[in-house]
Amino acid sequence: MVLLATAATIIASQAVITGGYSLASQAAQLGYLPRLRVVHTSESTYGQIYMPWINGMLMVAVLTVVFAFRSSAALSYAYGMAVTGTITITTLLFLYIARTRWRTPMWLIVIGGGALLAVDLMFVAANLTKLVHGAWLPLLIAVMVFTIMTTWQRGQQVVTREREKAEGPLREFIHQLTARHPRLIRVPGTAVVLNRGKQTAPLAMRANVPVPNTTTCFHEHVVIVSIDTLPVPRVPDSERIEVDELGCANDGIIHITAHFGYMQTPDVPAALQLLDPAQTEGPIPIDDAFYVLSKIELTMGESRTMAAWRKRLFIATSHLPADGAEYFHLPRDRTVIVGSRIEV
Repeated sequence: MVLLATAATIIASQAVITGGYSLASQAAQLGYLPRLRVVHTSESTYGQIYMPWINGMLMVAVLTVVFAFRSSAALSYAYGMAVTGTITITTLLFLYIARTRWRTPMWLIVIGGGALLAVDLMFVAANLTKLVHGAWLPLLIAVMVFTIMTTWQRGQQVVTREREKAEGPLREFIHQLTARHPRLIRVPGTAVVLNRGKQTAPLAMRANVPVPNTTTCFHEHVVIVSIDTLPVPRVPDSERIEVDELGCANDGIIHITAHFGYMQTPDVPAALQLLDPAQTEGPIPIDDAFYVLSKIELTMGESRTMAAWRKRLFIATSHLPADGAEYFHLPRDRTVIVGSRIEV
């Protein structure tokens, strides 16, 4: 029995660890958590990953639970609340998908969903009677995770709005570059500038052209790259790249949208290797390209975008993201980081 219990514990712990890695990685891809460091540990299995920050957090959480409850019997109430709460949330999500995606009639949702929820809520109510005996733990964890995720999402919306004001429209910026006097000096090579989308100009490019009517040099080829994470597990290479010449042909500046699934780690150099010269105003040398990243420094502002404690939480969470060069698989010896400051 001891051997069987030990084996079951190892299997269950591996399931929790793997699930924690996968959920955190997918939440980061969908914008609900900051970009975290993901290490791929297998060449044959793409989904086999390791996340150091999540691993450390799980270790601290397990040690805290063990020292707080001391026995599996005391932990059973917390486990019961976690299981019944998960079942209830899964039922609600299933009903939401059935209504919004499958267009299931409302009467069937009410009758069928009501029956399922009635059973689930009875189990939840039964576990609530043990709230003070340990059932509070999964509820506390759920509230903490929900608060962090919603705060990060809200903070990202605020930062995105402020960045859009500072960046300005991308097409207008490109037209200003082509109409500059004196004209831009183009140097040989390729510059790959990462940006959030193709609606606004990258802050790194604006920093390189600070004052009108001054002599500024640009690379012969400038590729603005945006990462689009789709709500599907994987995107095939045939659908990876979308090219936009930004309204100015033969100016050497194009925009690339690289599509990835939420289970895929964005690999910018590999995606750029898929470019078709017929779509990019001729061949673009990628092997020796320089990569430019924009780094945002967040500070507390007086605007009432969020509560003060949520601003502090968002700024503290903003220090967790992994290094952009490593996350996007950029060569470190050819990567430049340009900093900017934004108030939240």
